[in-house]
Amino acid sequence: MAELDGVLRELAAEMAERTDRGAVASYIPQLGTIDAGKFGIAVALADGQVLSAGDADEAFSIQSVSKVFTLTLALGKIGDALWKRVGREPSGNPFNSIVQLEMEHGIPRNPFINAGAIVVSDVLLAGHQPREAIGEILRFIQFLADDDSVFIDREVAASERATGFRNMALANYMRSFGNLHHEAELALGVYFHHCAIAMTCRQLAQAARFLAFDGRNPLTGHSVVSTQRARRINALMLTCGHYDGSGDFAFRVGIPGKSGVGGGIIGIVPGVASLAVWSPGLNENGNSKLGSIALEKLARTMNWSVFAS
Repeated sequence: MAELDGVLRELAAEMAERTDRGAVASYIPQLGTIDAGKFGIAVALADGQVLSAGDADEAFSIQSVSKVFTLTLALGKIGDALWKRVGREPSGNPFNSIVQLEMEHGIPRNPFINAGAIVVSDVLLAGHQPREAIGEILRFIQFLADDDSVFIDREVAASERATGFRNMALANYMRSFGNLHHEAELALGVYFHHCAIAMTCRQLAQAARFLAFDGRNPLTGHSVVSTQRARRINALMLTCGHYDGSGDFAFRVGIPGKSGVGGGIIGIVPGVASLAVWSPGLNENGNSKLGSIALEKLARTMNWSVFAS
């Protein structure tokens, strides 16, 4: 793996020199304070190795990357019944669009846009208090990462709650159609807190590893989800994981991925590795600008596209 280690170090060095870093997500005040000069990348392999470079051991707010893990939990709870309440199609619109939700009668396009993730949070609330649901999500991610130091950044959660008016509108609108089964405020509490989970690139790459290996931890053989479910989650990541920039990411990078406005992206190379990159500056679609560029370069260098022969 000397070749891969060298590629990661070269990428980190190249990204450190770039000045076109995008803009941090200042509409969430706490995220607006993050240094746009940060860049980290990590790759988790089947044999347990995690290769990394740059700021890969610095925790950041994973934001919408958490939606991959909440989707996994929700499917474990109610299975394919989830698809009666959330679609599986790309949105083609901004991640917080309410216009599309109105046209489609309160059914979000997919579980990775804000409205869809709020419905997923509502599913995870069933039979629980918000604190219990949040704890379940956190423990699941700690288990996947094999690291109990993964935590919820309370300041980020409070910042999101204080400024999350569009998300409040989405939740109440879906509630009016009967697609939230709990009070909007309760579902939003779960949503804001799981988006505020803080992790390093190294932890995040390890947490996503089950998706690269047919739903199993390759080190222990433990099955997290079935092979079919892992493949379907990956399919959704490929088609919907980058908001209205999903098609461009698939075109340029060619692997399933999920981004967050904290600047993180996870990527899945089936049968090979799980990846995590972090650079806080975002492009016009709300995806990490340098993170996307770095993953494109990495996939090209290592021939990691799922479309490769």
